[in-house]
Amino acid sequence: MGVGGKFWDMLKPYARQEGTEFLRDKKVAVDLSFWIVQHETAIRGACVRNPHIRITFFRTLNLFSKMGAYPVFVLDGDPSPLKSRARIDRFCRANGISLPTNLDQSVAPVKRNATFTKWVAECVELIQLLGMPILRAKGEAEALCGQLNSEGHVDACITADSDAFLFGANCVVKLFNSRSSKPFECYNMPDIEAGLGLKRKQLIAISLLVGNDHDLHGVSGIGIDTSLRFVKCFHEEDVLNELCKFGKQGFVPQSDTKSIPSSTEDLVLVKSPHCSNCGHPGSKNGHVVSACDYCLANSDEACITKMEGFKCECPMCDKYCRIKERKKHEKWQINICQKIFNEKNFPNTEIMDMYLNNNHQVDNDVDVLKLSWKNLQVDALVDFLAYYLNWKPCYARQCILPILSTVFLREKASNPRDDMLLFGQYKFHSIYREKVRYKSPCYVVKWKRDMPNLAVSTESVPFEQSNALPEVETSVSNDELCPSLDDEPDIPEVLIEGGCSFLLSDENSKLVESAFPDEVSRFLRKNENDSFKTPKCNRIQMSITQFYRSSKTRISSNSDEENSAKKSKPLPPDDPDNKRTQSVRRRLNFS
Repeated sequence: MGVGGKFWDMLKPYARQEGTEFLRDKKVAVDLSFWIVQHETAIRGACVRNPHIRITFFRTLNLFSKMGAYPVFVLDGDPSPLKSRARIDRFCRANGISLPTNLDQSVAPVKRNATFTKWVAECVELIQLLGMPILRAKGEAEALCGQLNSEGHVDACITADSDAFLFGANCVVKLFNSRSSKPFECYNMPDIEAGLGLKRKQLIAISLLVGNDHDLHGVSGIGIDTSLRFVKCFHEEDVLNELCKFGKQGFVPQSDTKSIPSSTEDLVLVKSPHCSNCGHPGSKNGHVVSACDYCLANSDEACITKMEGFKCECPMCDKYCRIKERKKHEKWQINICQKIFNEKNFPNTEIMDMYLNNNHQVDNDVDVLKLSWKNLQVDALVDFLAYYLNWKPCYARQCILPILSTVFLREKASNPRDDMLLFGQYKFHSIYREKVRYKSPCYVVKWKRDMPNLAVSTESVPFEQSNALPEVETSVSNDELCPSLDDEPDIPEVLIEGGCSFLLSDENSKLVESAFPDEVSRFLRKNENDSFKTPKCNRIQMSITQFYRSSKTRISSNSDEENSAKKSKPLPPDDPDNKRTQSVRRRLNFS
């Protein structure tokens, strides 16, 4: 997907490894089709119920609650005629069918198949129930993601389509696994510019040469390495115009005047004779009579025999090498220009205009600066998950808790009120303990039912009769609850303490501190006081040799009298130690 060749391999050395805290409090544009296609390919052949809904639900939940990001989902629009023709070409190539020669580029748009369209509609319904904003692109979703990122409406894009860089994206998250503690790959355009020396228009030129989603062929005989070297010869503002000239006129580029100086006298490629013994200018017979100046500079004797791999550095040789290198470079450029000129209808200006266009949104009336993240519809979401994933309501409510608690803490931090309740039923009680989750510090928060007149028995199932967040029933199979794939949820725990039932959830430490600063200060003071009460161990850990030596000395010193008594008094005949060897008795005494 995206630019052809090994485009991602070219960018990978400049990728950053970011952790889960990288996206906290950032707006992120998500290519929804990428999630659906990626997971459908990964679980192909597995018995999983509606995996596209499952992956969308858990990834959205983890992206919003665990990573603290604000996702904006972007949908694909109708494909352009160029994309439709490329799909037909890809289908013919995969099935060994020759592409019809009379196929016009203005072919009617080829829409997605009915199954994929149905999956997208179901995921859109789920996202709306979760309260996340959705935007629809005119064409490709990565085009709108790149535009939102370049205009500063979002901070990053989550997609595996490398076309996002061509549409103006500055930060692209490619490998994304919300459940893994391993860092994910993040590509920043400033790092690519500093490492490869390429900017947006130069990347577009590379895509035209090697092929892309809208033109699978590119230029025959030009790969990613050749295109990278060729594009670097031109400035960003001139590279696309130069490609147009080469495609129409077969124009031969001039040599790089900075690296290869040219003059009229350099046109004559003549190499002066050199001595076969020392390798310096002159003849061998002449150097026998008197050493050359280059050898006299290093020795008072005759000419020095040249070493293996010797290269003369005289002005004439340097000039000869520069002229030879320049001619070689010019010949290589002429060969590339000839391939470009032989390519029919190259370059496609329609593809260039599409990449440089900054109007990829269908609903222009929607102000992306005023995108809102609404509260999720709990009851409708529980029914949705029960229908499509066959989840029990108790389990569905447990999975929803992380996103509910995140929304609650954010609202509490921005507008603190004493009457705020989580899920309308639970009140913040205290911080249970500290924890490190996916290499990020967090607090385990205790939530208590705000029902003072109702006594909860320790023998009853917590919260089950209140239609809130009960424990998972053991009679329900794992496949019905949650298939064992990636992106598994963080199920909240239930703590019964002092005759009361508490719900435990993992929350980001900074978010809890902004919502409940007094509770965090009280928890930290309590931990500090407990650390003072607990005596610290000042002993130094010994090596295993020192430990056994000290243990043997201590044991031997404490049993000197017993050992002396055993040595002075002979063992009785019926004593079992009398039948053991001396080494065995020594080991027993040591232990």
